[in-house]
Amino acid sequence: MSCPPRLPCPPSSLHSPPLKYALVHEWLTPKATGGSELVVREILNHVDADLYALIDFESTNPESYLFGRQIGTTFLQHFPLARNGVQKYLPLLPLAIEQLDLRAYDVILSSSHTVAKGVLTSSRQLHICYCHTPMRFAWDLTFDYLHSSQMGRGPQGVLTRFLLHRMRQWDVTTANRVDDFVANSRNTARRIWRCYRRSATVIYPPVNIDRFPFSISKQDFYVTVCRLVSYKQISLIVRAFNQLKRPLVVIGTGPELLAIRSLAQPHVQVLGWQPDDVVEKYMAQAKAFIYAAYEDFGIAPIEAQACGTPVIAYGAGGALETVRDIRQYPDTGTGLFFDLQTEAALVDAVEKFDAYQARINPDVVRSHSAQFAPKIFAERFLAFLEQACKRHQKKMSGN
Repeated sequence: MSCPPRLPCPPSSLHSPPLKYALVHEWLTPKATGGSELVVREILNHVDADLYALIDFESTNPESYLFGRQIGTTFLQHFPLARNGVQKYLPLLPLAIEQLDLRAYDVILSSSHTVAKGVLTSSRQLHICYCHTPMRFAWDLTFDYLHSSQMGRGPQGVLTRFLLHRMRQWDVTTANRVDDFVANSRNTARRIWRCYRRSATVIYPPVNIDRFPFSISKQDFYVTVCRLVSYKQISLIVRAFNQLKRPLVVIGTGPELLAIRSLAQPHVQVLGWQPDDVVEKYMAQAKAFIYAAYEDFGIAPIEAQACGTPVIAYGAGGALETVRDIRQYPDTGTGLFFDLQTEAALVDAVEKFDAYQARINPDVVRSHSAQFAPKIFAERFLAFLEQACKRHQKKMSGN
């Protein structure tokens, strides 16, 4: 890279002051530990930026890398039960994000899956949005949300539908506040185009593959690890393995935990939340990792592949970019897809996997995961950031 690691965009001349950066994320809480948070952490490793969020409960968390950091927040910080998430205050999120005063900064970086891209900026500022997804509850998952929630029924359902309608309008409008979109996958880039009619550069998010132990020897069980929420389709996985009568380990917690435990037969272990070392052990030793969700990207399948563990995945969304079906790639396959989110399709895929497992090389699986390493993300993101800054400075200078 031609730029210093903590100043990716050089000033326009030797006498210009360094550019000032702000990084805006939705929320920072101990429970928020997904891919978007990994992106925030990696950006902060390389960009000297002030951090902002709707709420922050990480700067006071001694176990967080953000402990003691100065973080700007909104009025939602002081609302009841905000620590458990601000989704309950959904109608206020657009208003709250627009209250962040970022006038002192030259470059605004937003890490957005809900409202972060909606911050107010001026024409002299450059705004780059790393988009994890257009807000899924208002677009792709609208009807899932309405059918699974009490808020989608009866008279209050009309109000909920109106609220989601207004959220979509606001979401499209605020896309015009972004100069450059970066998407976490080609799948997300297509959704950005569909929702906003804006092009996006694809830069895959960082996955800490070095955290996961590589293992050639596998044991006779399958594993899945995720938050236990409806769209992850864990109940589908459990029902399929109830039919298969094969050992399955489910790791994770969430609102569906009790329902999934009651659904599981004796050969299906539902362990709930587990510490990192336990997760890593099961991921490394499993015969295969099971993944039935439609995700914009999806980090868990890559973590499994870092262990040399093949993936049996629903063949849609981000999985198509992170898993290679052994039937299509005989020499470099890392797993196997099933085409429908049904028990029958998953049962069929698991049974077919028996015939292909011996052809999948754990070393190849591990090597495939290396393209998602943090170093690769940093190189690509900083290069994009440098070029975007140069284009913006040229435009501002009138050249």
